[in-house]
Amino acid sequence: MARIVIENLKYKYPGMNKLALNDISFTIEPGEFIGIIGRNESGKSSLCQAIAGLIPNFYKGAYGGRVFIDDMEVKKVAVEDLCETVGIVFQNPFNQVTGSKLTVYEEISFGLENMGIPREDMIKRIDDAMELLDISKYRDRYPFDLSGGQMQRMAIASIIAMKPEVILLDEPTSQLDPQGREEVFQAVQKLSKQGITIIMVEHNMEKIAAYSDRVVLLDDGKLIDIDIPQKIFSRDDLGEYGVEAPVYTQICRKFGIKNKSGYYPIALEETKNLLNSISKSMGKVIDQKGEM
Repeated sequence: MARIVIENLKYKYPGMNKLALNDISFTIEPGEFIGIIGRNESGKSSLCQAIAGLIPNFYKGAYGGRVFIDDMEVKKVAVEDLCETVGIVFQNPFNQVTGSKLTVYEEISFGLENMGIPREDMIKRIDDAMELLDISKYRDRYPFDLSGGQMQRMAIASIIAMKPEVILLDEPTSQLDPQGREEVFQAVQKLSKQGITIIMVEHNMEKIAAYSDRVVLLDDGKLIDIDIPQKIFSRDDLGEYGVEAPVYTQICRKFGIKNKSGYYPIALEETKNLLNSISKSMGKVIDQKGEM
């Protein structure tokens, strides 16, 4: 059974004439890693907020359609009651830090305290989350003394510790260096393999291509496509939606190199294997011609 069902979702912000989300429908399975891509103001953040229940329960406006998480209609559930099922990590960690705690450890514990988690379980959850995000060494630091990247990992850890069934991440790596970005993606992938459903908005197409099970392409509030990364990034019209394919896909497109499924490669390893295969085939052709 699908974990998330979105049916004919429409939304318009107060005072706006244009729909931010325009008749969107699709489903997400348990444990899927879904990447969301599209140009600025295509509806990516609005879609995340609708799944998390912030739209329409916090952000008011014209709302239509339905969003279900495990048969629970999101708009009929209070945001605070959804926290145990779905967690959201925002682009700017300053929007997520409470400001009321003196240490990183205490900041991560905040949501667990509100949920009434027993102390022993709380300690294990916090320790596991900090280790997963490699921030255990900052446990006694004041949250606002952290760098932007460190603070973002703390924000992600605070959500992970609550063990939601669905985690939404809205451009969570925008303030991280390449190493920190890779650490976050690997951590999130581990959660996906544990059965947690991951939905991530991200502008780094290489990472989306490498980690996503399926990719959602949005434009102007509309669902343009949802499919495996190879198919999405092989679209001839991708540039029309303000999206650039991964660099390896662009290179292979230029030379017309496709895999057996008819798609352009999306990662280095697949590109290398295809080029090696082509090279070997060319060598056989040359040998055959030499023999003739």
